[in-house]
Amino acid sequence: MLTTDVPTREQLVRRASELVPVLRKNAVWAEENRRIHEESIEALADAGVFKLRTPVRYGGYEVDTRTLVDVAAELGRGDGSTAWVASVFWIPTWMASLFPDHVQDEVFSTPDVRICGTLSPTAMAAPAEGGVVVNGKWGFISGALHSQWQVVVAVLVGGEGEPHPVMALVPLSDLQVADDWHTSGLKGTGSVSTIAQDVFVPADRVLHIGAVLQGQGGASRANAGRPIYNAPLLPVASASSVGTVLGLARGARDAFFERLPERKITYTGYTSQSEAPITHLQVADATMKIDEAEFHAHRLSGLVDTKGVEGAAWTLEERARARADMGAVCRLAKEAVDIFNTASGGSSIYSHMPIQRIARDIQAVNLHALMHPNTNAELYGRVLCGLEPNTLYI
Repeated sequence: MLTTDVPTREQLVRRASELVPVLRKNAVWAEENRRIHEESIEALADAGVFKLRTPVRYGGYEVDTRTLVDVAAELGRGDGSTAWVASVFWIPTWMASLFPDHVQDEVFSTPDVRICGTLSPTAMAAPAEGGVVVNGKWGFISGALHSQWQVVVAVLVGGEGEPHPVMALVPLSDLQVADDWHTSGLKGTGSVSTIAQDVFVPADRVLHIGAVLQGQGGASRANAGRPIYNAPLLPVASASSVGTVLGLARGARDAFFERLPERKITYTGYTSQSEAPITHLQVADATMKIDEAEFHAHRLSGLVDTKGVEGAAWTLEERARARADMGAVCRLAKEAVDIFNTASGGSSIYSHMPIQRIARDIQAVNLHALMHPNTNAELYGRVLCGLEPNTLYI
């Protein structure tokens, strides 16, 4: 069993900030090759990014979600795809920490282990002696090309009880990878599909996902009662994701102001864009939206962390608000990016210009089923109106 000195939030954020130049340097390569550059992966590992949700007893940092938000926001300033993959790894790593301790011993025996995953039950599982057999396909598996394990979700049919979703830990070597990631946004994430064909999963690597969604914990004795594991899955996933979105908006702001001193407004009398009142209104509006997005990101992470420390039960309204806060971050960040993108002129459409990539990445994020602002706002409003949620993912 390992122990480690856990860096402070400030130290981890500083490490992430120091990675921005290398992430920006490799961003175009990542888009063209539809995967994260190995140099970026190694840089993330060296900075301890893959340890943020690993239990301390395995040499991890076991940080709170506020730290995840602030670290991802720095990574997102460098490259949205890289930040997205890092933040996705944090969620299945947290999920893996709910499995029995001897299972965790195996998973976390790999230094800087990377675990990808999904919440979509697009596969089927059948009972078998000593476990289950899984067949099916999962799409949008960000980081699969760099992972050793995947958390899969399947519907268990047969045996005792009604069909129900389960989550299981599967070595990537047991799955097939379909190179089908051809997209307009978040191209560098390499979010390919994975396929299981008669994959046997031992029973100790299978959990009922319903209990995890409800925050009833898993089968780990060592992690029981530890603050970061005292939360339902969806608030944890929401708080783990929003930092990347915030970082994309800050990256758009960086890109805009970097070009501003040399830009004019073509076919007008403004020889400097910075002198135009419309520019003043645009940058003020966009920056305020980023500030508002940051408020929702920190309110969300603050709720998750406070509840975890207190071990307090979650109300239905709080869980719905966690999704609403995530949706608000996505909406406001996209609005800010759209303003900076619109103000960047025709020359900004060249592929080497970061702003056009950021605009496509933020659009892709806003289309994500669990992050879509409209879906999350409707869910929150439904609960506020006294209705039952129409989803298990809350």
